[in-house]
Amino acid sequence: MTADDRTTKPSPRPGHLPVRLRGPADMAEMLPYLLGFFPDDSIVAVGLQGPALDQGGVIRIDIPADPESWERTAEESARLLVELSEQRDRRPVQVLLYLCRDPADGTPVPEGQQAVLEDLRPLAAALTRAFQGQQVIVKESLCVSAGRWWSFLCTGVDCCPPDGTPVRAAHQPSPLAAAATFAGLAPRGSRKAIVAGLAPVGPPLCEVQRRALEDAGPPFIRELAGPGGRHSAVERTEELLASAMAEFRNGARELDTRRTARVLIGLQDKLGRDRAAEYAEPHELATAQKLWRYLIQRCVDPFEHLAAPPMTLLAWTSWLAGDPATARVVLARALELDPDYTLAQLLYESLNSGIAPEALLRVVRSERATRLRGAGIPQHPELPPPGGESGANRPAGPSRTPAVPPGPTPCAGSESTEAIGAGKSGSGPDRSRSEPVPGKSDSGEDDSPGGGRPTTSPDAASAAVHRPGGEHQPCPLRAAAPRIPRPRSRAPRHQQSTGG
Repeated sequence: MTADDRTTKPSPRPGHLPVRLRGPADMAEMLPYLLGFFPDDSIVAVGLQGPALDQGGVIRIDIPADPESWERTAEESARLLVELSEQRDRRPVQVLLYLCRDPADGTPVPEGQQAVLEDLRPLAAALTRAFQGQQVIVKESLCVSAGRWWSFLCTGVDCCPPDGTPVRAAHQPSPLAAAATFAGLAPRGSRKAIVAGLAPVGPPLCEVQRRALEDAGPPFIRELAGPGGRHSAVERTEELLASAMAEFRNGARELDTRRTARVLIGLQDKLGRDRAAEYAEPHELATAQKLWRYLIQRCVDPFEHLAAPPMTLLAWTSWLAGDPATARVVLARALELDPDYTLAQLLYESLNSGIAPEALLRVVRSERATRLRGAGIPQHPELPPPGGESGANRPAGPSRTPAVPPGPTPCAGSESTEAIGAGKSGSGPDRSRSEPVPGKSDSGEDDSPGGGRPTTSPDAASAAVHRPGGEHQPCPLRAAAPRIPRPRSRAPRHQQSTGG
């Protein structure tokens, strides 16, 4: 067997789970705890560093549908893991590889599993060659399919039978799974299930919502051209958000289609979206998440691109609620829809850098309190002072750094890539990403007051907290003018951009 009795050692880093993985069975069982979800149709590479083989960087990449691109994807995977590891600590000496794919729907499980195993052998071989080319030893390479695992490297029938080995079921947890659960690691289902919850509604409701979205553009343009201009339009968005939050808090599950369309268009304006991001207190998170999911599901064809702001808001509130796994998956989907969406990029960077969300939350609270004071509105009694909170009055919501290694970063050239952390054992959070975040707004325009004063939106907050390389710099972002949404062509989704 290519895996010995230890692939990780206890880590002294606070908030990280010290466990030992004793062979491929533990490796397969730990995978969803490591990522926070089961990675369907994915390549996962886990770097092992130093003489003790501590866990280093972890990346997840979609398995490309076209086998012709597997060699290139393997080379990119090896290069990315090595680069991220070197940037944040040191290069890996060994790597664990997982290829995860379930049989196609309707395929009998045993035959389907064997078909998956044989189909993915060329990809496993390409990954082994790519990592060997980077002078990284492949310690183990597993196929995980429909609750069973196989080794691509071991042919021993005693330890790796041809029909595979069951991954331990959730109702029969091992000490490893019990330790992970005790540490607060809980898989959120599969990646497919999380993404499926973001799908637009179908007929007949989709037709009604489509007409409402088509009709909402001209009135919004008239709002912008009216006496109050953009300020009035943003205030109207804020009013609609407040009433929607109140209704959802009282048990409502939907809005009428006209209000839904107006809120979705209002969120395309960064200022309107930033008002929505202020619903970030512990007593608001559950209601806000329901509203953002509802709005995401109303972005029907050909208006799917309108979902980038509510998806980013859902990721923001999920992160605050202590669910970084959902935040990662939703941000990946938001960046597929709009690879240049700055707030989604910056939240990705913050997750990947191990920054606690409280750093951004303090800026959001300060902006909210300042605006309410300026309008003469009393501050909500549950809100802490804008300057931060002490341990005595800290909100009851999650505040610890998640035990799952920090989150994903986009990778150019792959359909979807997530770097799930590459810091050294016992060190602080990693401080880099594979590519710098563009220091500009979505549209590149500057309409902030004074012609150059940075805003204190969530975009600005994240950029001010961290820039590539660890420097703390003034934020170069500006609030962009609203973009009036227009229907996109109804090309098949696989022909649309999937960057991020």
